[in-house]
Parts: sequence; C-alpha cells; structure tokens
Amino acid sequence: MNTKYYLPIPLFICLLLGYCSSAKEESPSYSEHKSNYNKSSTIPSSVSDGESARQPAREQNLRPAPASPSKKGTSVTDNKQLPLGYKDMDYQKTDSKKKEKNSPKDEAFNTEQYDKITDNPFLDVKQNPLSTFSIDVDTASYANVRRYLTSGSLPPKDAVRIEELINYFSYNYKEPEDKSPFSVATEISTAPWKPENYLMKIALKGVSIEKKNIPPRNLVFLLDVSGSMLTSDKLPLVKQGLKLLLGELTEKDRISLVVYAGASGLVLPPTSADKKEKIISALDSLEAGGSTNGGAGIELAYKVARENFDKQGINRVILATDGDFNVGVSSQGELVRLIEKQRESGVFLTVLGFGTGNIKDTTMEQLANKGNGNYAYIDTLMEARKVLVTQSGGTLVTIAKDVKLQLEFNPKYVKSYRLIGYENRLLRNEDFNDDKKDAGEIGSGHYVTALYELTPTQNKSTTPPVDPLKYQEDRKNSKASDSDEILTIKFRYKEPNGNKSSLLTFPIQYNILDIGQTSSDYRFASAVAAFGMLLRDSEYKGNANWKDTYELAKKSLGQDKEGYRSEFLQLIDKSKSLSKK
Repeated sequence: MNTKYYLPIPLFICLLLGYCSSAKEESPSYSEHKSNYNKSSTIPSSVSDGESARQPAREQNLRPAPASPSKKGTSVTDNKQLPLGYKDMDYQKTDSKKKEKNSPKDEAFNTEQYDKITDNPFLDVKQNPLSTFSIDVDTASYANVRRYLTSGSLPPKDAVRIEELINYFSYNYKEPEDKSPFSVATEISTAPWKPENYLMKIALKGVSIEKKNIPPRNLVFLLDVSGSMLTSDKLPLVKQGLKLLLGELTEKDRISLVVYAGASGLVLPPTSADKKEKIISALDSLEAGGSTNGGAGIELAYKVARENFDKQGINRVILATDGDFNVGVSSQGELVRLIEKQRESGVFLTVLGFGTGNIKDTTMEQLANKGNGNYAYIDTLMEARKVLVTQSGGTLVTIAKDVKLQLEFNPKYVKSYRLIGYENRLLRNEDFNDDKKDAGEIGSGHYVTALYELTPTQNKSTTPPVDPLKYQEDRKNSKASDSDEILTIKFRYKEPNGNKSSLLTFPIQYNILDIGQTSSDYRFASAVAAFGMLLRDSEYKGNANWKDTYELAKKSLGQDKEGYRSEFLQLIDKSKSLSKK
C-alpha cells in the first residue's frame, strides 16, 4: 500500500518565506555592491612600467578601490535624488557579478566587427603615375592586435591595419625647422622581404607644442554607460584613464561629462579642470546598464561643446565606448553622416575603444575618420597613460587638418609601386586639390610613417599588362624624367580652423642606401611592416618570416625609452608560436 504524505500549506509558505529571507541576508545587496564598485576619488599619480600595468584590464582583475563615503542620492539608479542631467535618463540596475565575456578567441561570445581589407596592389607607373592618400595617426589596431596575442590567439586578418602598427611607435624624427606644422624626410633602401625591390620610408613629425603654450581646452567626455560597458576592461578602465588625463589639465581647461545608455544626459556641466574632486565624484557615480543610444549621446555632446565653444582654444569631444550601438541612430552609415554634420561646427573628435568580445572597430574607426579626429584602443592602464598622458598633445591638440599626400614617380627609376597599408585612406587623384574632400589630422608631436615598396625599372614587371589605348597615345616621358629625381612628394594641409589648404612640394633625389646605412627607425618600421604582412598572410610578404623579422627588430630597437619596441619583440615571439598551432 502506497502512503502519500502531504505538507500543510501554511507550513510550506512559512518555510518558503524563511528561505527567501535567509538568502537575502546572505547575498550582498545592490547598495553594498555599488559601494564596492566605486573608485577612489584620487587621481592616479603614476603608472608602474611593470608587467601588471601592461596586462589587459580583464587579466589584471581590476577591482576599484573603496571610495570615501558619498552623499546619498548621487547614484544614477537612485530616483529620489539625482545629480544634474540624470533626471531624464533611463537606467537599469545591472548585476555586476554577471559572468564576463570570454577572450577574443572564444567565438561563441565574439561579435566583433572589422572591415574587410584588401592589400594595395602594385601599380604600373606608366598607367598610374600618381598615388594619393590621406594620412592616418590612429593606433588602435596595434593595441588590439596585442590584446589578441596576449590572450593566446592570432588576430583576424582584417583587424591588422599595417599603417597603425607602424604609427604606434615613437621615432627619432626631426622637428620642423620653418613655420610648417610638420617636418618631412625620406629614406630608400632594399626591401628586407624582397631584396630586388626598394623600400621607401616617408617620415612626418608634427611640431611639438610645450604644455605651457597649449591653448585652453573645452573637452566634452562622452561616455558609454550601457550594459555592454559593465566589465572591468570597459567602464572601470574608462574612469581610471580619464582620471589620469585630468591630472594633465589646468584651471584654464573646461570639462563636461555627457553619458548615454538608453537615453543621454549631462552629468557634469562645463567645469574648471582644477575642480578635480567635483569631476572625480561625477565619474565615480557612473554605473553601466541599459541599451546603447549612441546617436543621442553624440548629438548632446556636440551641443554642449558648441555652447561652450572657445574660438581661441581647443574644442573636442572624447568618446569612450565599445562601439556597440543598438538603439536610435545605430547603423554605421547613419552615425557617420551624423558625425560629418557635427564636424562642421569646428569641434574635433577623439574615439577611445574599450573591451573585448563585442568591439565594433569598423564603426569607431569611421567615426574618428569622419569627425576630424583620431582613434585609439585602450586595453590596459599603461595604454591609457600612453594615449591620455604621454601623448596627450597628439591626442587632443590638432596642428593641421585634412593632410593629404600625392606622389608622382619617375618612370626612369620606378616601374611599379605599392603603398603598404592605408587601404581605407586612399583618395582619388582629383581629391588632392579639392579642399572640400576630408582627410586626416595630425596632432602636436605626432609621428606619421608611410612605406612604399618600389620595383626598379630594370626589374621584371610585377603588374599585369594593359592593352594600348585606342583613342589616346601612350604617355611619353618629359624632360624632367631625365633628372636625378626618383619622385616628387606633394602635401596639402589646412590650419586647424582654416578652410583653404596650403601646398608643400618636395623633389626626392635618387639615392638608394645599403640597409646597413639606414637609420634604426627605418629598419624598425620595416620590421613592423613585415610583422603586419605575416599576420595578414599577405601575398606581398615575399620571403618574410618570424625569425628574420625578430632579428631585424631586435637590432634596431634604438633608445626605446618607453619599452614599447622591446614589447614588440615579445609579440613577434607569441605570433610565431601561435602560427604553428
């Protein structure tokens, strides 16, 4: 006989309520979690050069230091008493103990997006005598590649933009000697990966402006505080980085703080940068939660920048995000058109990318390109210091905008040429003299390097033949081709607040150096280019290999005061070992 046992309903309810009460007491409350999440309201005075500072924020397990007690009602999630700008915002409480996304190699969690890159081909000088492109001072690709390698996986080929790898490093380029905003120099030797070809380096160095001479800065921090920014390598790292930058600003600078998630709001109206406690308090109050309406945030940030525009100063929006826009104006095309419209106000843009797993690199790069700005990816506190402290002049102070290059090669010496990198910076030849065409900006102290691989006239052609024209005769060499000039480089640029470009012209003499006669900067940049071609498995990598690339870089470290070139050697080693798997 089966016997059934029944628990009296009143007793069951009592037991259930008792269990829930016990569970509530054992788990930390939201307010307790929030207090643990807040950071110290002090500015980091320095960052160690040790290995831990270079590790990705997620690997460091960054935990904010306890903050000093703050007044009730400063949280964006407390509806009883909200600071200025929060009252119209739609925030959601989010469980910060939610499991973080995995490393880039875990494809199940990876929604990162990169534009397809097709390596620039060799072009015949007779058919294509001109090469025109815009400069690029972005460095995001290098830091992102480093993030992949240190996480134990090779980066996607389209995440590797070779010009950004090269331009990540500092070089021993000379300061401008005249009133030009940048200096220009060239070196030509043999290509390490294909000795029968030449490799030409074009080096630009932006004029360095001393800190005391930097104009007043009207800076608007536009921070993504949506749910996707919750993890330690995102919003917490953003806060730490901006506190470092705050230490570089003075009482003549003004800071505003705009945030966006499901909605956007002004958290901090324009405030003198010497009121550091007030600014830090506003930063520490931020928490992540909700969807991502980036378009609304962009419009509000530019509105604040315009309302406080300083005609004699620097006006810039600094956008910190993972680029994962998902509500409102969210498509890349819509966002780019929005930025193109906003740049007409004279406000420049800096885009700082953060995080892993859902980075929308394509969107962030395009916003920077079209917003008269620059794009950096921050994976560690050390990188935040590099971008926002060590190189704050280049990041924030524009010395020339719409900088374009146009090269004309002499067929007497060059049969064909290939621009290494800059694939998404190519311009039509007609764009060079068109002042309405947007191009890249160069900041104070910035280094810009461009490499061309050249096929000498006596070598076998590297380009497919083209049939003779029916209605035009083939081009004939002019008298100038009999000179000792291998090419002529022309530059166009505008003043930061100007609308009319200036022209610089530099004839380059035929002078091929032995590789041993070149500068350490030339050889190191060559090694970085070979590294990028190996990562991309480029059809133009020739006989480049990891061993030779390592040796070339090792022998050309130079002074390497910051240690970045030595770190590069480690990345070559990691790439070599990962490529064998």
